Amino acid sequence: MPRFTLSITAGPDDIDILGHVNNAVWVAWIQDIAGAHWMALATPEEQETLIWVVTRHEIDYRGNVREGETVTAETWVPEAPRGARFNRHVRFLGPDGKVRVEAVTTWALIDRASGRLLRVPAELGERFVEATA
Repeated sequence: MPRFTLSITAGPDDIDILGHVNNAVWVAWIQDIAGAHWMALATPEEQETLIWVVTRHEIDYRGNVREGETVTAETWVPEAPRGARFNRHVRFLGPDGKVRVEAVTTWALIDRASGRLLRVPAELGERFVEATA
């Protein structure tokens, strides 16, 4: 499966006092692309009964983005989930193709009705794992 991508343009509310995208905004964008990826691949029933929560973010900031600049966000899941959790990789590329921010985030699957962790079903996990050559 190819990486899931999304274009994001920094607006005035995304900018901090240093004139570039605030670190908290990058976290929100990580969640935005993860959510969009989920909506693109999950069935309506899965979307209704399951929810993902973040248990860990590891983020490396490599460059700045200013108001009006557009980044290409891409995400992929390189390995099958372990139990209820899996690692998602995310990176944001500037128009020049250089990495501005990259992250590895750990997500856990929750049953909406009970609020309990669920083991990720193999068929669900497979949809998110990037094919490797």
